[in-house]
Amino acid sequence: MDTEAVRTRLLKRREELQTRASSARADLRHESDPLSADFAEQVTQRETDEVLGAISESAREELRRIQAALRRLDEGVYTTCSVCGEPIEEGRLAAVPYTDRCRTCAKG
Repeated sequence: MDTEAVRTRLLKRREELQTRASSARADLRHESDPLSADFAEQVTQRETDEVLGAISESAREELRRIQAALRRLDEGVYTTCSVCGEPIEEGRLAAVPYTDRCRTCAKG
């Protein structure tokens, strides 16, 4: 497995997620779009805020997993399942590069 290619992919994804999370936080603070004086419009804006909050939370969780994968790369245990110690399938790592579990342990 080309660990430098994996590292590059993880770093690129981390940058994308950081940008997305930052944009979602700015939108939640209504930096470029203050709350409307119209109550009906405020309801719509608040519904949008809920979606933005979910996007931001999802991005933070994926960022946490990416950071952990980068640490595992540094420690030389990236391809080892954190539960059973067996190798993680390359196909699984290609599909979910921040996973720390083999297919069997992820199911259980």
